[in-house]
Amino acid sequence: MNSDASRGHAAKQLQETVGAGWQQAMDAMATAGLAAGFPALQVPQFNLPPFPQALPAVRFDPARLQALQQRYLEDAAELWNQCLRSSNDAPLAADRRFSAEAWQVNPVSKFSAAAYMLNARTLMSLAEAVQGDAKTKARVRFAVEQWMAATAPSNFMALNAEAQQKAISSQGESIAQGLANMLHDMKLGHVSMTDESIFEVGKNVATTEGAVVFENEFFQLLEYKPLTAKVHERPFLLIPPCINKFYILDLQPDNSLIRYAVAQGHRTFVVSWRNPDESMAGKTWDDYIEHAAIKAIEVVQEITGAKTINALGFCVGGTILGTALAVLAARGKKPVASATFLTSLLDFTDTGILDIFIDETSVRYRETEMGKGGLLKGQELASTFSFLRPNDLVWNYVVGNYLKGETPPPFDLLYWNSDSTNLPGPFYAWYLRNTYLENNLVKPRHTVVCDQKVDFGLADMPAYIYGSREDHIVPIGGAYASTRVLPGKKRFVMGASGHIAGVINPPAKNKRSYWTRDKLPQGKFPEAHADWFKGATEHAGSWWPDWADWLKGYAGKQVTAPKGYGNKKYRAIEPAPGRYVKVKA
Repeated sequence: MNSDASRGHAAKQLQETVGAGWQQAMDAMATAGLAAGFPALQVPQFNLPPFPQALPAVRFDPARLQALQQRYLEDAAELWNQCLRSSNDAPLAADRRFSAEAWQVNPVSKFSAAAYMLNARTLMSLAEAVQGDAKTKARVRFAVEQWMAATAPSNFMALNAEAQQKAISSQGESIAQGLANMLHDMKLGHVSMTDESIFEVGKNVATTEGAVVFENEFFQLLEYKPLTAKVHERPFLLIPPCINKFYILDLQPDNSLIRYAVAQGHRTFVVSWRNPDESMAGKTWDDYIEHAAIKAIEVVQEITGAKTINALGFCVGGTILGTALAVLAARGKKPVASATFLTSLLDFTDTGILDIFIDETSVRYRETEMGKGGLLKGQELASTFSFLRPNDLVWNYVVGNYLKGETPPPFDLLYWNSDSTNLPGPFYAWYLRNTYLENNLVKPRHTVVCDQKVDFGLADMPAYIYGSREDHIVPIGGAYASTRVLPGKKRFVMGASGHIAGVINPPAKNKRSYWTRDKLPQGKFPEAHADWFKGATEHAGSWWPDWADWLKGYAGKQVTAPKGYGNKKYRAIEPAPGRYVKVKA
């Protein structure tokens, strides 16, 4: 075969794999790899055009393609020779999906795993060898990753030696339990990641003592009972992301950021978002800024009598907080003395893996579908985020729950992860276009929100900006970009681990580490963060004490802690965590 024909054949094969992988792998995911209908499971609808139309012709560097082909032929020949020799002394490459001894002693399963891994390596190498723009290459890579994750031999009873061995040793009980688990998950509408029956919000998660002191159709405002005799005179408001429940910040007493803030002597308030239903199907980004973020700030001021407060935004909550501060500043108001942004994006230049789902066609589709009204279902969002790590957050549980008949152990974080929330369609459509697609919020006075032209340059309060080094939702470079958006005095801190584990890292655990540096280089994006990191100092343990020391400087003097919740105007409505957080999507 000549080189041009060879390149054309490889390109055609990869194009077919990618085209199938993008949508058909989603279909395989919906059935959890079991081919027997699983209609109740939700599939992430990425709503990109089909790959054959969306991608340009796939091209390769000739020399690299030839090397890949030669390597594949050599590895395939060696694998076949091992099979003919019935060799048992050639272990599988390190992959925990095939690490059990059963895979080594079953020749069919061992060969299928080895052949799969060879094909996976080759396909991923082909994906890396594609010539094209960065988004095209990222989409190809993602689709191939999804396809390979979905078609692993470990996902099928006919090839999974470990599951077969368990079925034999349990005399078929594991198969019966697997079917029972599948029926259970069909009723739930998602693959179980933990034993959800163990947890109940307000009883063994979200247990920090407090009360609801205000509510409207968007949120409940929680005030927490002081744990100290005196509190700082300037109250503290947390705005969590509205795409999931607030209690990620209050899972257990020993890892609760909310409880930690209360224990540091802050009079603490938290926004608990309502889980939208059809009555909120027409709500907009402006509504969430005006009637939620700004309203929460105003109510905290009224309850405490403080002229200014300290505020924190986490993830999308940080984007909402930043927008609210810019709107207030445009109105000539500056009620926030300091702002903390945890793994948040204000500048959406670097959005990481999520960028592959965003283009003009996909955003326009969402605008047509729900821009005038409707709901983005919570399970769709949850599935999309899970498939960013398919082996860890999807197929691992498919194999354990259904093929092995195992019940996943109780884990509060995964319970929270499965407790999804809806979003109003107009809010979501506006957010996609003005942040991920066009990055409009960061353009001074370009975007109008709540009748005000947004300019982050007016939000000149001191800011603490935190990013996680391995965050795949808010890349560390994107988190660092806020240092060039906000004009006030800033402190940037980078923590180890990812989007959630990096944030929820209490000091008592003495785990991981964080990096600090006073100087904030403002060079070209995204190289500025790399420049910052070169001069940063690593510290063992949690970043929380660093943040607590910083926040104390803006919290004011100590005053006697209040004896009750709210005030005469805003009386306690019900105990924390309130009703809103308990509503299921």
